[in-house]
Amino acid sequence: MIPLERLRAFSIISHVDHGKSTLADRMLEICGAVDARQMRAQYLDSMDLERERGITIKAQNVRLSYGDHVLQLIDTPGHVDFGYEVSRSLAACEGALLLVDASQGIEAQTLANTYLAVENDLSVVAAVNKIDLPAADPDRVSGEIERILGIGADEVLRISAKTGEGVHELLDAIVERVPPPTGDENAPLRALIFDSHYDAYRGVVSAVRVMDGVMRSGDALRFVQTGEDHVAEEIGSREPDQVPTAELGPGEVGYLIAGIKDVGQARVGETVTTPARPAEALEGYRDPLAMVFCGLYPVEGDAYADLREALEKLQLNDSSFTYEPETSSALGFGFRCGFLGLLHMEIVRERLEREYGLELVTTAPNVEYRANTRGGGVEVVDNPSALPSGSEIESVEEPFVRVTILTPSDYVGPLMDLCQSRRGEMKQMEYLSENRVELVYLMPLAEIVLDFFDRMKSRTRGYASLDYEPSGYRRSDLTKVDILLNGVPVDAFSAIVHRDRSYEYGRRMTDKLRELIPRQLFDVPIQAAIGGRIIARETVKAKRKDVIAKCYGGDVTRKRKLLERQKEGKRRMKQVGSVEVPQEAFVAALRLEE
Repeated sequence: MIPLERLRAFSIISHVDHGKSTLADRMLEICGAVDARQMRAQYLDSMDLERERGITIKAQNVRLSYGDHVLQLIDTPGHVDFGYEVSRSLAACEGALLLVDASQGIEAQTLANTYLAVENDLSVVAAVNKIDLPAADPDRVSGEIERILGIGADEVLRISAKTGEGVHELLDAIVERVPPPTGDENAPLRALIFDSHYDAYRGVVSAVRVMDGVMRSGDALRFVQTGEDHVAEEIGSREPDQVPTAELGPGEVGYLIAGIKDVGQARVGETVTTPARPAEALEGYRDPLAMVFCGLYPVEGDAYADLREALEKLQLNDSSFTYEPETSSALGFGFRCGFLGLLHMEIVRERLEREYGLELVTTAPNVEYRANTRGGGVEVVDNPSALPSGSEIESVEEPFVRVTILTPSDYVGPLMDLCQSRRGEMKQMEYLSENRVELVYLMPLAEIVLDFFDRMKSRTRGYASLDYEPSGYRRSDLTKVDILLNGVPVDAFSAIVHRDRSYEYGRRMTDKLRELIPRQLFDVPIQAAIGGRIIARETVKAKRKDVIAKCYGGDVTRKRKLLERQKEGKRRMKQVGSVEVPQEAFVAALRLEE
């Protein structure tokens, strides 16, 4: 067991691409945790997806020996969609290392993560990274940190995670400024599970932080929230490979394997204690609020059970997404899933396809609305097909978010234009320095989740950064647009849009479907409708068989009779025939909004 005064637990927090994972690599090298031959870039980013995209998706923890001290490092994601991972990691730390790019300065996510650290009463150590770049301006960035975050410019360290310059001094500063953990080894055991994943051979592997008491291998353990008892088959620390140990004392971060096969029994935020001396539950985590919803359906109907099992296992590793069963007349049985944002949705879908070998169809993303009915009730609607009819609705409310954008001053005009075109309402505009501006807008979430981020990046050449937080519901003039094929509504294509945009959505969807749906033996009308009113229409023309090919001359009435008979057959077929929409058409049409 390590004495408390020798322990330091800290997270690295920053905006995307400011060098968290590279700094973690340098720390692993300096502390000798990884052999030089095994070292690779972004060592802690273990998922293929993380390495391909160059972003951190999952928080990772590792124990490092530095001099007389033991450092417990948690590397966190930087993207706004994974803020929940950051908040969980901070609960297992006493300090936070704030990393800011020396050329780009403070970004929106830097502010959000720093406020999270301050809320958790953590000691913040600030460092300016990438000082080896030609465009680096550490003096300006240190001044920004002092002005915006109140950390003295003389206290801000200057490092290059790539070359290793200044990293030794940074580790010294962490030892000096981050307080050791508190805890009582003689108290009853209390440990917090802050992450878990499912191993096919060993069951659930949980990342734990011991708050009080001592966790010993072979002990009987009780999981407070579920009330289940298990035995600690193996405990240990990540250095960065799993190293079994006999015990974990107060303040230590490690892993726990208790032979749990049911993924519901080791949820994130669970408190672990012992049945012999049970302790009170620790304060867990606030459940994150899903912001974006979409349907996930297996391409093959018989893969439904596999999809449910995969979602259960993935939710253990990423508890910030939700799912519940739903059915669609067009797509069959599937699940309605809630995510923290569009990137989060994309990552979950890709992980399901790669890690569990599933083929999925995803419906168009949408947000959660509230419909106030004439009877005085309120219905929560996360699927457009569930919106009550227009005659029953008094009003519809949609979620709004407070959007913070940090941008170079050259791009203020194009950004204001973009925000206003998305029904944004300006709340604040502040110059952080001569060439950095903070814009704060109140905007409907539905306008952000689709392509707002891409548009913002293209208008600012990638220099602007975005952060948003929920800001309640507001009444809006919204309507449901249904898409009808051959007079039958297709629920997968329904959408709730602002009334001003309804015609544009209907027009685009009918145009797109006309190209995608293969020709049938009869004319197929594709209509966009609001209630009973058709607002746009296209027609997929029927295949024509040349029925008069066998008539070599002769009386014209004979040809006419054959054509009439063909027309009659097509009319009959249209009444009973259903339109076959291939899966590719669904996928392509639902990408319309991307």
